[in-house]
Amino acid sequence: MGKINVLVVEDESIVSKDIQNSLTKLGYNVVGVAPTGEKAIELAHTLNPDVILMDIMLKGEMNGIEAAERINAELKIPIIFLTAYADNDTLSKAKLVQPFGYIIKPFKEIDLHTSIEMAIYKYGKEQEVIRQRDFLHNLVENKEVKESDSIFIKANSKLIKIKKSSIYYIEALKDYVVIHTKDARYTIHSTMKDIEIKMGLEEFVRVHRSYIVRLDKISSIDFPNLFLEDEKKMIPIGGSYRDELSNRINML
Repeated sequence: MGKINVLVVEDESIVSKDIQNSLTKLGYNVVGVAPTGEKAIELAHTLNPDVILMDIMLKGEMNGIEAAERINAELKIPIIFLTAYADNDTLSKAKLVQPFGYIIKPFKEIDLHTSIEMAIYKYGKEQEVIRQRDFLHNLVENKEVKESDSIFIKANSKLIKIKKSSIYYIEALKDYVVIHTKDARYTIHSTMKDIEIKMGLEEFVRVHRSYIVRLDKISSIDFPNLFLEDEKKMIPIGGSYRDELSNRINML
C-alpha cells in the first residue's frame, strides 16, 4: 500500500504547519491544507484524500463539525477531529457526525499516528462489511444471480467465484463447512442447513448429516456408501437419508 494521503483542515497557520511537519515525519502524504470549512469541502472533492484531520473551531461561517457533515453526506472519507475543547457540549455535537477519531490539542505525534492508522483500519473494515452486505442483498434480490451456476465464497478476505458444477461434495466440520471441488477446497463459517438452501435441491442432495453431494458427481452406490467420480471419494449414506437419495437418482 502507498502512502496515506491526508487533508489538513486548520485555520491557525503555525499549528497547521506543525501538523504537516509531524505527518511528513510519520510517513504520511499531506495532499492539501484548508483554513476554512468551505475550502475543506472543496479540497475533499478535488483531492479525495484517504483521511481528513479536521479542526472543530474554524474561522468563518462554517465550523469543522458543519464541514464534516457536508463531507459525510457527499463523500465517503474518514474524518478525525482536532480540538482544544473537550467540553461535553462540543463532544456531543461532534459525536453526531460519527468521526473516526477525536484528538485533543496539544497532542503528540504518536496520537496522530495511532488515530490515523485506526481510522484507516476501521474505515476499511466498514467498507468491506458494506460490500459484502450489498453483494448478499443482490444474491437474494437478483433472480438471475440466484439461478446462475455460480456462487461466491469468502476466502482470505476475498470473494471468490466458483461454478456450482465444479463442486463434488460439501462436508460439515463443527461450526464450519468445507466445499470440495476437484482442484481446491474452501472452508467457510456456515451450517449445512444454510448450505442446502443456498445450493438448491435440484443439483445437490443431503446423504448424511455431515455430507451433501452433487448428484451428477456420483459414480456408484454400494449402500451404506457412495463413490464420487474422479475423486474416488467414498461418502457414507445416513440411514435417514437413504430414501431421499433413492428417489433423486435415475434408477432402472
